[in-house]
Amino acid sequence: MRRAAQDQWEQAGPGVRAMLNAYAAGINAYLRGHLRARPPEFLLLGLQPEAWSPVDSLAWSTMMAWDLGGNWSTELLRMRLALTMPVARIQQLLPPYPGEKPLATADYAALYRRLELGDGQPPQRADGADANGLPWQIESGVEGVGSNNWAVAGTRSVTGSPLLANDPHLKLSAPTLWYVARLEAPGLKVAGASIPGLPLIVLGQNERVAWGYTNTAPDVQDLYIERIDTGDPERYETPDGWAHFENVPETIRVKGAADVSFIARRTRHGPVLSDALPALHGVTGAGGPVPRYALALRWTALELDASDTLAAGLAFNLAGSVDEFLSASAQYMAPMQNMVVADAQHIGFVSAGRVPLRRPDNDLRGLVPAPGWDARYDWAGWLAPTATPRDRDPARGWIASANQRIHGPQYPHFISSEWAPPYRQQRIERLLAARPLHSLDSLASIQADLLSTATQRLLPFLRQAHSVHPLAPAAQHALEGFEGTMAAERAAPLIFMAWVRQLTWGLFADDLGEALFMEQMARRSFREALEGVLDRNDTSWCDDLGSPAVETCAEQVDAAFTRALDELQTAQGDDVSQWRWGQAHQARLEHRPFSSVPWLARWFELRSPVGGDAFTVNASRVSLRPDAGSGELYLGDHGAGLRALYDLGARKRSRFIHSSGQSGIVFSADYRNLNERWSRVEYLPLWGDGRPGRILELEPR
Repeated sequence: MRRAAQDQWEQAGPGVRAMLNAYAAGINAYLRGHLRARPPEFLLLGLQPEAWSPVDSLAWSTMMAWDLGGNWSTELLRMRLALTMPVARIQQLLPPYPGEKPLATADYAALYRRLELGDGQPPQRADGADANGLPWQIESGVEGVGSNNWAVAGTRSVTGSPLLANDPHLKLSAPTLWYVARLEAPGLKVAGASIPGLPLIVLGQNERVAWGYTNTAPDVQDLYIERIDTGDPERYETPDGWAHFENVPETIRVKGAADVSFIARRTRHGPVLSDALPALHGVTGAGGPVPRYALALRWTALELDASDTLAAGLAFNLAGSVDEFLSASAQYMAPMQNMVVADAQHIGFVSAGRVPLRRPDNDLRGLVPAPGWDARYDWAGWLAPTATPRDRDPARGWIASANQRIHGPQYPHFISSEWAPPYRQQRIERLLAARPLHSLDSLASIQADLLSTATQRLLPFLRQAHSVHPLAPAAQHALEGFEGTMAAERAAPLIFMAWVRQLTWGLFADDLGEALFMEQMARRSFREALEGVLDRNDTSWCDDLGSPAVETCAEQVDAAFTRALDELQTAQGDDVSQWRWGQAHQARLEHRPFSSVPWLARWFELRSPVGGDAFTVNASRVSLRPDAGSGELYLGDHGAGLRALYDLGARKRSRFIHSSGQSGIVFSADYRNLNERWSRVEYLPLWGDGRPGRILELEPR
């Protein structure tokens, strides 16, 4: 990524260069004047920060694109499953979006057999550590990395002017990713959420427009199986013959130990990822005496002109109207985002970002790793920026997105198969339609909504569950009247989630193998697969492969209920009436690295009991795998770390809140002072209340 950022810097235009140079100069001026005033993290680790450079900002922008634009790990999962499982079964485990057909038309399991990939053993975990002790954690592809945004036209607003709401869902951290700021200069007055390391307001409002993002989840990454020349392992096959790997020496400096040096290889598609994932050596043959294959990644954000994203960001900060904003979005490259924008008269939507075109004869469609020597699977150019989905002033009076499919069945281009289930978007639209006129208060109530409509397909099965457990009658009583509101103070959401977890384990762990299942439970819920199995009464999944009997789905439902009650009795006691979802489901704002050090975690990490799940508008992803350090279940590790409401008729009414505080210094009162307000879904004025707090005057020297 550093090399990609350096390439972007060399291609950057004068406006981006001037902006990044000025930003770096300001950071470095502070560092020179405060060499001894280092944050506690630097003091405890004995580190001195290096000078900031414009390339660092571009690298950080690319890292954000990695966090939001990664589907390569799902491609990799399908390939690993296909080594031991037929395609039809994989499609049941990872089903297509509701109403869509499976994307790939080729039998990729048969393809991998012909290529003699794998060793016939169940897939192993792809995380862990390599021989140097370096952890290789696959963090892309985590469910729950989404967002909500919507805009209400003036005709649907009590003020007569448009309103806009946005709450991005990312991994929760302490301090939070977001830093709320106001920037003023000649011709510029903008307030909103910035990201330290980037010199712009990323989400916010200027004097004329407001805007917010949700993640499009586009398919902008493809893995390629590169066939290695067994006679010369420095070469790999292309459609035009053999080519040499590009070998790039890399060194990681390790404090208190020797440097770690290695060769990072690249092909015409991009970096070779399989070199960094030892668990894949059994798939590619890299661990044998003669390597057969390598896996390389092509990704839009590694293209040279991705720095245009920052040029677009500057144009967004300066935009004077919805039309100016939509026009500027054509420059935006990565990560692809669903952008909702409003001015005093109009509302608009555009899905902005670079999307690769795939050939009509590409029968894998980017769903799984493809043979890199077959030109059918190469990208065929880029979708024109004007061809991405967009909308302006719809007749119904609102626009909303929540990571769902953003186009209808007649849309002619392929963008993604990785859409989030439409539960949040459908709930938002239902609440928007329920009132003729909206205010900021009604938009705030939508952001706070805790009804998980995703529960409603599974609840009938839970209500029919039988168990001889002594707490079963009390648990079923607690479920009476539960319609899916995931309130922190209730027992029913806890019982439901514990049953879902146990049932998911009972149905899928034996088929995937416990190692792979545990790895995947850290990033996905398999909720759609679970719903499909129960709806079909599919005994092929419900049968426990580890027992001689043939279990039915009803038996698995009952057994999961009993195991859930055992689990909750151990965790929260014998009195079901005292069980609380929020006691288990705490929003955990992880500090890196000190959350891994128990005696430091209690100072640096922030926690608060919250409601919700991954499918509520007030989203809080539920981790179904025990925490690696504490063993806790159901922690909320992703959620709406920022919430914002914008009034386009009166900026002073616009509001925000984020999850920690404005300071990154743990001993500051501002390190955690917003956390309690955030957990209660309360807000602060974005533009201030007109009264000065502290004034800092800067005089040039």
